[in-house]
Amino acid sequence: MKITIIGTGYVGLPSGVGFAELGQEVYCVDNNAQKIAMLQKGEVTLFEDGLADMLERNLASGKLHFTTDLPFAVKQADIVILAVGTPPHPVTKEADLQYIEAAVKDLAPHLSGYTVVATKSTVPVGTGDKLEKIMRDINPSADFDVISLPEFLREGFALHDFFYPERIIVGTDSERARKLIQQLYLPFKNSRLVFVNRKSSETIKYASNAFLAIKLNYINEIANFCEKSGADIEEVALGIGLDSRIGSKFLKAGPGYGGSCFPKDTVAMSYMARQWGLKMPLVDTAIAENDQRQIDMAQRVLALCPVANAKIAVLGLAFKNGTDDCRTSPAVKIVSELLQHNTDITAYDPQAMQTAQTLLGDKIKYADSAEQAIAGSDIVAVLTEWPEFADINWEKAGQTMKHKIIVDCRNLLPMAEIERLGFEYHGIGRGKK
Repeated sequence: MKITIIGTGYVGLPSGVGFAELGQEVYCVDNNAQKIAMLQKGEVTLFEDGLADMLERNLASGKLHFTTDLPFAVKQADIVILAVGTPPHPVTKEADLQYIEAAVKDLAPHLSGYTVVATKSTVPVGTGDKLEKIMRDINPSADFDVISLPEFLREGFALHDFFYPERIIVGTDSERARKLIQQLYLPFKNSRLVFVNRKSSETIKYASNAFLAIKLNYINEIANFCEKSGADIEEVALGIGLDSRIGSKFLKAGPGYGGSCFPKDTVAMSYMARQWGLKMPLVDTAIAENDQRQIDMAQRVLALCPVANAKIAVLGLAFKNGTDDCRTSPAVKIVSELLQHNTDITAYDPQAMQTAQTLLGDKIKYADSAEQAIAGSDIVAVLTEWPEFADINWEKAGQTMKHKIIVDCRNLLPMAEIERLGFEYHGIGRGKK
């Protein structure tokens, strides 16, 4: 089977490499010639564990191709997967469809034989209908079906999630498309393949992310309660998560959610509801409280600074560990808030230094290691849960600090051990009895 994937970002690139690893012939298309040139040479353009080796292996096997030639790639394809960005519109905050619409306008004239066009980008309900009309208007004789194939890849775990998906959702009423997708996903025998109508499929991704955003907002509210009551959020979350009706995932208190999905999908869900005259108070509250959460975390750090114009060591800039993605990263938002208060910030992230610098520029200093960032600081703020931060020799690092104060916004460090070393430790929801 030949697959063409349009877009080589955090969804398109891992998906393309993954399908090639399974033996499919894959053409990855992007209009960024510099990015394609790098990928053709085996140079990854984003960080994802295991991606570099798998990309190199499949380039060498001849199963994986990178090109800017969209007409050629589309003509080869049995399935065209749309994996371009749908960022929030700068004014309305609805999902901006200009890139995906441009992609289908470009591909429509070049469809050859029966082709399934799958939208893997997260798109508003009804987008499949709109894209299908655009393509049929451009190429009335083309033989194709538009399906919804939402992605559920977690950044930092994209390859794992590709090969071991919890579920594969397919939105289509076409029997021909259904048979082709069943053939594509034959290797995934342990994953549930669920066929629904296209609008249901488009809704599922938004509904899932909105629910998880609400769950994260809830556990942060409980963390605030724990700080006042003397309870420990780590213990409380453990007890809550053991309830099979709730589950343990997304019960980790922290500085709020970020990344490429939750912020834009919750806002888009709220926008869609308003278009239909509906209110979604739970989703709206999660959005507002998440924005406020990051301001509150910055204020927490500022309140604990022992001197004016404090030197702050920031550990972590990516929105979570395992990725270099800083889009709507809570860490970046917290740093931006701290900069409004005459602070001197030196930051370190194992993977996201370059991407963070495109957002923060020269407003902060960038260290070559966590230890270098910590040296000479008045206070350390842990903003991303990279496991290696817990492995720092904190006894030695503390000797280089002016004041031994840590604000652990991820509850990553071992509190008892850190306090034993003489640090003033402040976690999230770790009430003092």
